[in-house]
Amino acid sequence: MPIILNDCPAPAKLNLFLHVVGRRADGYHLLQTVFQLLDHGDLLHFERRVDGVIHRATALAGVPEESDLCVRAARLLQASAVARGWPVAGANIALDKRLPQGGGLGGGSSDAATTLIALNRLWETDFSRAELMALGLQLGADVPFFLCGGNAFAEGVGEALQVLETPARWFVVIEPGVAIPTAAIFGATELTRDSKPVKITDFSRSPESFGKNDLQVVASQRFPVVAEAIQWLSAHGNARMTGSGACVFCPFADESQADQVLRQVPP
Repeated sequence: MPIILNDCPAPAKLNLFLHVVGRRADGYHLLQTVFQLLDHGDLLHFERRVDGVIHRATALAGVPEESDLCVRAARLLQASAVARGWPVAGANIALDKRLPQGGGLGGGSSDAATTLIALNRLWETDFSRAELMALGLQLGADVPFFLCGGNAFAEGVGEALQVLETPARWFVVIEPGVAIPTAAIFGATELTRDSKPVKITDFSRSPESFGKNDLQVVASQRFPVVAEAIQWLSAHGNARMTGSGACVFCPFADESQADQVLRQVPP
């Protein structure tokens, strides 16, 4: 049985497009999007404890321990395992935070997913991938994606997933320097929620330029620095915002193109 799992990756994601197609009676928004994984993200480290305590070894600025998605994920898996008759196990959890909070890159959701995967192994609780995804949905709509194992076309609130091959690309991602609360963007009265539903084949026919981000207009109006980043990056390609912001990205066919643009990014 492993005692320690170090350097567990929690990758970032981009929304290659994001359409809001409706809203449920409970207030949750119905979305269509393509999630793209990046080979850049946070790193987590886990140490098994025998006393049942879930301990956050590294503080996260502005996030109380009770609200930390890593801690919540660990306690959810722990309670589910105990309900199945497994012995109570605990863990020390350390996080090397590299992804910006409020950046639209899914950092918190990815951290939660990695926590579920790592502790499922560390504790030998034998939950299936589908069972972990069901637990992840209780933590956030994006968490199941980070558990599915690949890029995906997503519908519903983000939990209905179809694994999807996307073109291999390098992405320049600009962090404008602001943290955008997701709830503020989704709750905006000016947000349109009636985009026409599309099919996965619609995206596959033109993945480089398909769709838009319905949240981008709202975020750009409320956070002008996001609009400035989009305007600057658009001079180099098809730039858009990811998630509810604030990060902005643009795809490139090869590393040299991406590096050339990266060197020109204003301070």
